[in-house]
Amino acid sequence: QVQLVESGGGLVQTGDSLRLSCVFSGRTFSAYTMGWFRQAPGKEREFVASIRARDGQLYYDNSVKGRFTISRDNAKDTVYLQMNSLKPEDTAVYFCRAEKPGVENHWGQGTQVTVFS
Repeated sequence: QVQLVESGGGLVQTGDSLRLSCVFSGRTFSAYTMGWFRQAPGKEREFVASIRARDGQLYYDNSVKGRFTISRDNAKDTVYLQMNSLKPEDTAVYFCRAEKPGVENHWGQGTQVTVFS
């Protein structure tokens, strides 16, 4: 059973940085494509960034490109999201997802990020 535990959220000012972490357990971490999604109040959950299992290919939503960086440490079974130059519109609950495309996906419980101006 895959389990994902996010951490690192918080309350920050515009322009600040945060690093989110997601610790994976229960299966072979390196076999999963890992992603970050977010959900703001009253809105749908949306894609933020992902890092592919087989080759490490990175993908970003345009709204975060150049500010956020996703990375993974297969030795620590952890995926990170470094968030710089945060804006109030980045305020959301951030979720980690582990995916084998077309086969299975798993979600963490989320961590709150609040950016005030």
